[in-house]
Amino acid sequence: ELGWISKVYVNRPAVVRHAEQIKKWKTVKGNWQAAWLLKAVTCIDLTTLSGDDTPSNVQRLCFKAKHPIREDLLKALDMHDKGITVGAVCVYPARVSDAVNTLKAAGCNIPVASVAAGFPSGQTPLETKLAEIRLAVEYGAREIDIVISRSLVLTGQWEGLYEEIRLCRAACGEAHMKTILATGELGSLANVYKASMIAMMAGSDFIKTSTGKEVENATFPVGIVMMRAIKEYYWQTGYKVVGFKPAGGIRTAKEAITWLMLVKEELGVEWLTPELFRLGASSLLGDIEQQIFYHVTGTYALQHELAMA
Repeated sequence: ELGWISKVYVNRPAVVRHAEQIKKWKTVKGNWQAAWLLKAVTCIDLTTLSGDDTPSNVQRLCFKAKHPIREDLLKALDMHDKGITVGAVCVYPARVSDAVNTLKAAGCNIPVASVAAGFPSGQTPLETKLAEIRLAVEYGAREIDIVISRSLVLTGQWEGLYEEIRLCRAACGEAHMKTILATGELGSLANVYKASMIAMMAGSDFIKTSTGKEVENATFPVGIVMMRAIKEYYWQTGYKVVGFKPAGGIRTAKEAITWLMLVKEELGVEWLTPELFRLGASSLLGDIEQQIFYHVTGTYALQHELAMA
């Protein structure tokens, strides 16, 4: 429905002002902080997307995914029996089987997510993108993070973008699809809004800010615009199950809490579940565990006291 995006205008100064106010929000303390941080853990897509990934470091990542916070720290918070794990493990297609087999051997039901569709540049023929998606699903991925062709947005080919995402959605089958917009390369906040709407029309289960490989990744102005698009899509269709995932550059516990608070403000508390909100991060979990260690013990952990995320 091109009418939904034909006259889109984004008041950039107002969005930027709101984003600056968000940065000044006071963070929660004490038990409230610990509760928000544990909520953040359950929404993390624990990720490794390096050229030197091997079966062994994927196995280590999967173990950390199942045991994201030290058992004694969870016991001190009386949360050791709540089944706290991360939301998913995210890897390249070639490493999906390693992750699936490791989690299965550990008796764990954490979903494996795979990037696909020419990640991270999107500069891959559509036939190759679809084949990569099908292979990742065949290997056992239950979530697929596709990346759009930025050129389709920058040249205003909205019907072409819709068709590309629609075909990717069909290739995913039963797997959930997160559509990465690579917002840092879309040129304007209006394009971010339009691409968000098109991605949802084409059947995306999530819209995601970035690959983590761009110069500019998840920012609050972009997050505000994407969440407003999700809200508008819900108002227009009554369809309330499109999730949001900021990714790239989120490294600290304070940033994670701020994103959670922003989602609560813009979309409501019902979005604060792994089914509708994820944080794409590779190093965030380490800082969250460090903050929980401090909350429980009153001191910061030494390097050897916390397993690497």
